[in-house]
Amino acid sequence: MAKRERVVRMSVEQPLWRALTAYRLLTMVYAVGLFVAAYRRFDRPWIAAGYLAVLVVWTLATHGKVANAASCTKRFLGIDLTVALVGILLTPLADTQERIAAGGPTLPTIWTAGAVLAFAIKGGWRWACVASTFVAAANVVIHSGQPTRDTLHNVLLVWVASVAIGYVVEVARASEATLARALEIEAATRERERLARDIHDGVLQVLAMVQRRGTELGGEAAELGRMAGEQEVALRTLVSSGLVQPSRISSDGSRGALVDAYEVEEPGADEGELDVRTLLAPHAGCRVSFAEPGAPVPLPVPAAKELAAAVGAALDNVRRHAGEGASAWILLEDWGDEVIVTVRDDGPGIAAGRLDQAEGEGRMGVALSIRGRLRDLGGSAELVSVPGQGTEVELKVPRGRTQ
Repeated sequence: MAKRERVVRMSVEQPLWRALTAYRLLTMVYAVGLFVAAYRRFDRPWIAAGYLAVLVVWTLATHGKVANAASCTKRFLGIDLTVALVGILLTPLADTQERIAAGGPTLPTIWTAGAVLAFAIKGGWRWACVASTFVAAANVVIHSGQPTRDTLHNVLLVWVASVAIGYVVEVARASEATLARALEIEAATRERERLARDIHDGVLQVLAMVQRRGTELGGEAAELGRMAGEQEVALRTLVSSGLVQPSRISSDGSRGALVDAYEVEEPGADEGELDVRTLLAPHAGCRVSFAEPGAPVPLPVPAAKELAAAVGAALDNVRRHAGEGASAWILLEDWGDEVIVTVRDDGPGIAAGRLDQAEGEGRMGVALSIRGRLRDLGGSAELVSVPGQGTEVELKVPRGRTQ
C-alpha cells in the first residue's frame, strides 16, 4: 500500500493560552495575599473579602476556559471582564480614599490584565483595545476623574501590552495558515510525483510504444497510434497538473503571506477574472504544444473567454487548411499591460491575397472569428504567413480596456 503523506498543523498560539492559564492562577493568589497583608487598613474588609472569594471561585471554576481558543467563548470573555471591572469599581467601597489617592492597588490588582490578555489572544489587537479601554475608564472613575501618575502608567502598560500581544497573535495565525498550506502543497506534490513515476513506468510507456509501432506499420495501425499518442499527452497533463488546474497565486497582505486559489468560473458567470492558462490548456494534444508562464495570467471573464474562442478558431483553421498531420504551437505571454497569444503551425502557409479573396467570397472565418473578437476587446490580431513555411497568428488583448 502506498504511503500517505500526513500534514502536521501546529498551533503557535497554544503556548500563549497555557501562559494565560498560569498567569490567572498566580495573580489570583497575589490579589488574595495583598488583601491579607493589608487587611486592617481597609474600611470595609468584608466587601473585599466577599469579592475576593468570588474571584477565587470564578478563577478556579473557569480554569479550563482559557485552555484554548475554542473553549474561550465571547460570553466567557464578557463575564470575565465584568468580574474584573466590578472589582475595580468596588475598591472605593472597601478601601480608604487616602490609599486609593496614593495609588493603592485595586481589589483584583494585576488579575485584571489577564482578562484583557484573553481578549487579545482570542480576537487580536482590536478586541484588546476595547477591553483595555473599559479597564482604563473604570480606573479613572474610582479616582474621581483624577488618576495618579502610577495609575496612568499601569493603565497605559496594560493597553500597550495587550495590543502588542493581539497583533502578534494575528501575525502568528497568518504564518500558521501559510505554513499549513505550504505543507499541504508539498504533500500533494510528492503524491503527484509518486503517481507520475508509477504511471510512467507502465501506462505511458505502453502508449508511447503503441504510437511508435502504429506509425511504423501505417494504415489503420497508424490511426490507432495517433489516438494512443493523444491519450499519452492527455494523461501526462492530468498527472502533472490536472486537466484544468486551479490557479494559485501568492500575495503579501496585511494578514501575512497567503496562497490564494481561484477556480474556473461556471459557464455564464461574467464576474471576476479567469486564468487564461486554464482555458487554453485543454487545446494541448498530440500535435498541439502549449507553452505557458509559471504564474497565473488573469483576465476579466468575458475577455478570457473571447480570447480562448479566438485561439480555438485559429486551431480550427490549422486543422482545416494545414491538414490533420500539421503540428501547432500555442505560446501564452503576459506583458503586464497586455496578454499575447501566438498560434503557429508548420503547414503549407497561405498564398498572398488568399485572405482577401476568401472575404470577397463570403468566408469570414479569420475576419470574424479571430480579428472581430479581438477588435471587440480593444486588441488586435496579426496574421503572418509564408508559403511553404506555415502560418503565425498573434493575438493581443490589452488590460484595462477589457472590463
